[in-house]
Amino acid sequence: MAFDFYMPDIGEGVVEGEIVSWKVKVGDKVKLDQPLVEVMTDKATVELPSPRAGTIAKINYKDGDICPVGKILVVIDEEGGTASKSSNGGGGHKPHAPEATPKQHAPAPTPPRAATPPRAAAGGSPQIEVVDATQERARVLATPATRRLARQLGVEIGRVPPTGKHGRVTTEDVKQFQSTGTAMVPARGKSPLGALEERIPLRGMRKRIAESMSRSVNTAAHFTYVEEIDMTELVTVRDRAKARAAERGVKLNYLPFIVKAVVSGLKKWPALNASLDEATQEIVRKKYYHIGIAAQGPQGLVVTVIRDADMRSIFDISREIDRLADAVRTNTATRDDLTGSTFTISSLGKLGGVLATPIINFPEVGIIGVHKIEERPAVRNGQIVIRHLMNLSISVDHRLADGWDGAMFLQDVKSLLEDPTTMFMEMV
Repeated sequence: MAFDFYMPDIGEGVVEGEIVSWKVKVGDKVKLDQPLVEVMTDKATVELPSPRAGTIAKINYKDGDICPVGKILVVIDEEGGTASKSSNGGGGHKPHAPEATPKQHAPAPTPPRAATPPRAAAGGSPQIEVVDATQERARVLATPATRRLARQLGVEIGRVPPTGKHGRVTTEDVKQFQSTGTAMVPARGKSPLGALEERIPLRGMRKRIAESMSRSVNTAAHFTYVEEIDMTELVTVRDRAKARAAERGVKLNYLPFIVKAVVSGLKKWPALNASLDEATQEIVRKKYYHIGIAAQGPQGLVVTVIRDADMRSIFDISREIDRLADAVRTNTATRDDLTGSTFTISSLGKLGGVLATPIINFPEVGIIGVHKIEERPAVRNGQIVIRHLMNLSISVDHRLADGWDGAMFLQDVKSLLEDPTTMFMEMV
């Protein structure tokens, strides 16, 4: 009997998912709850387990395809029969729609479709990146001996960039591709331009980032305001607190202090802790403070979320930042770890540079860019002295907040960071 497995409703508001990679192929026998496929949504990447034991009879969507919720994803033959008539990917939900509960983890990069199975490291993840080439098999120039070698090595010759005369694939090209998954670098002027270029499909995590950034820039009316922060006093406080933090197993940096200062500022300027419900044309002001931390992860830009940051201590925030960073690195972050922020802080740590205009984490109203702390000359009481200075930049959606709101908010954050004593008095 053929069982149609439909794309499940993975999360609130999710209407489709992109196929990241299949764990099975047609003809494979699968057990109940065996991983079938990784699917990426705009919320997270999920691994769908098999709802039945049997044989994979048909796969309706290949890697990189978009599968809408309610469409038939795969057909499982429970008794060795043939696929049902509805197994063409065009049906809607049936009474026996998915029974699987997906396991969620942090967004991972889309594994490229390799011509040969990549060699895996001890952890099982491919270490060789092979990107799609654009040549069609029929147009490939190669000798019969080269084609035979490709077949023997399991290399799809259409994916091998040529280095030979007139764009011919050579036996050395095939061997190089099979051993490393990359092409030889030809001498300029001796091969087609395609051999000097690399084409990578825009999909997976990179596509999600592109879509999110485009939506934010094309929807929110960005304006940016910048302020210089004298962090000298906070540098001293943090240095004194490092030993006590270490006793509690906490590696203390400046980000937890910035989080607390931001929360305090948001309480005074609620227009920045908000979003726009475009369907009802209502401004939704949040009375909870879930602070997003935007940083570069192993797979690209990731925003992790510190929930209820106003109720956490400096040490607790520091622990949570470390936990979230570790979850992203190990692909174990949950949907709650990655969604629901009300305001975002973008930080590149020591690589923070001097100035940036961060893009708002839509549909939020504002985002702060944290830049590097460095010793610079400053004038204090008529004297040139060395101080620890840092720039903060804020981008705000001018549709929902005025320049005054953004500037005053950042001034409040500045005053708390420059005088940590007042910051601790503000804490609840």
